[in-house]
Amino acid sequence: MSEENLEQEIQELEEKSPHFIKQRVLFPEDNRYFAFLKKVFKHQFRKSGFKRITVSGITETELLKKSSEKNIIELNPEYSLKTNSTVWVLNSYMRHEKNEELQPVYYYYVDNVLVEKKDYLKEHFIIWGEIIGEEDPILDMECIFIINNILNEIGLKDTFSIRVNSLWLKKEQVKYFEALRDYYSDKKHLLTEETLKNLEEDNLEVLNAKSEDEEILLGQAPKMKKFLKKHSKLHLAKFEEYMKMVGLDYEWDDNYFGTKSYYTNTVWEIFEKGTNIVLARGWRYDTLSMALDDELKKEIPATGFSVKVARLIKALRNNNIILENKDKLDLYVVQLWDEAKKEVFPIVQQARKAGINVLASLWTPSMKEQMLKAQRSWAEHIVIVGIMEARNGRWQVRNLAKWTQEEVKKEELLDYIIEKVGRKNLDFYSPMEDLLIEEMVED
Repeated sequence: MSEENLEQEIQELEEKSPHFIKQRVLFPEDNRYFAFLKKVFKHQFRKSGFKRITVSGITETELLKKSSEKNIIELNPEYSLKTNSTVWVLNSYMRHEKNEELQPVYYYYVDNVLVEKKDYLKEHFIIWGEIIGEEDPILDMECIFIINNILNEIGLKDTFSIRVNSLWLKKEQVKYFEALRDYYSDKKHLLTEETLKNLEEDNLEVLNAKSEDEEILLGQAPKMKKFLKKHSKLHLAKFEEYMKMVGLDYEWDDNYFGTKSYYTNTVWEIFEKGTNIVLARGWRYDTLSMALDDELKKEIPATGFSVKVARLIKALRNNNIILENKDKLDLYVVQLWDEAKKEVFPIVQQARKAGINVLASLWTPSMKEQMLKAQRSWAEHIVIVGIMEARNGRWQVRNLAKWTQEEVKKEELLDYIIEKVGRKNLDFYSPMEDLLIEEMVED
C-alpha cells in the first residue's frame, strides 16, 4: 500500500470514528526515561517469574463486544484497533491452551493502547503485567508489591499512595443496586440526568459524583463491602492479611471500581499524593474468560496491572530525578569536503570498535554549522579535519570543557582520546553477548 493510500485510509477511519484520537510521541529526552523504566521493570519481572510476550495492534471486534468494551474502532466488520490488551492476552491464553502449562502463567508486555477520555481517545505507552490461572489473593498483593518496590527504588518513595476496593460477583451486584436505588428513591431531584441513567442501568459510573450534592450523598450511600458474600469476603480477608504481612499501607475507597465492567474482587490504584494522578492500577478479572467463551465450563482466574509510562516519566522529572546520559558522546568529528571525509570514516569505525562513543558529521555544510552541531552534541572532544589536515595527517582536537586545542597525529588519535576519556569509561557493550551459538556437530 502506498503512503498516499495509507494516509487516505487513516483519514477515512478517523471520519467514521465517533472519537478523536490523540497520538503520542516520546522524543529523545523522554525516551531515555522510557528506556530506563523498561530496564527496571524487565529486571524486576525477570526476578519475579514473569515472561515477556508481544501483543498485536488489532483484535477481533467480537471479543471487544463480548467483554463489554465501550471503545470499539472498527477497521472492518471482523477486526478493530486494540483498545484493551487484557482481553487480547486472555483470549490468546485460551486459544493456545496455555492452561496445559504449569499454572499460573506470568506475562508482561510493553504496549501502546487507546485510552478513553470524555470526548476522545488518547494513546498511552503502558507497561502491563498479567497473572493467569490462579485465584489466590496473594497474587493481587504481589502485583501491588512489585509496583510499590519499583517506585520506591527509582526515587519516588513517599510520593504516592495506594487505594483499594473489593468488587462483587454478579449475584452480589444485583442486591447492591437494589439497595442503592432504594437509598436514592427520595433524593432523585438532587441527581444529574447521567447519574439517574447509570442508576437504572446498574452502571458503576453512578459512584462517580457529578456534583457537590452527589458527592455528599455518596458519603452516606450503601457500601459495596456490606454486600459481599462468603467467597468474596474470604478473598478480601486474605488479601488484607497479605497486605499487612508485607507492610503495605493503603486506603480503602468504597467508590473506586476501576475502568472495566468485568472486574471482580480486588481493584486498586497507585496515585500521586497531592495531585491524585494515577500512576498504576490493577484488577482481578476471574469472570472475563466466561464472557469471551460461553462454552467454557469453568472460569479462568486472573489478575493484572498497568503502568502509564508518560505519567511515571513526569513524576520522575517533577521529583528532580535525573538519569545518567548513556547517549553521551566522547568524540564528535567535523570534516570538510570529500578528501577529509574519506580519511574520517575509517577512523570513526575504528574508534567505535575501541569503545569510544563517536559521531561524525559526514555531510558537507559550512564549518560554522558543523561546529554548532558539535557543541550542541555535548561531546567531550571535537576533532576538526579539513583538506590540509587530511593531507598532512595532523588533526586538530578541541576539548570542549576546558576550551583547549591540540594537534594530534592521525595514527595517535585513538590512544589520545582513550587516555582523555579513561579506559574504565569506554563502551564495549554489545547485545551479541547474549547469543549462545552452538557449533553444529555432523553425524
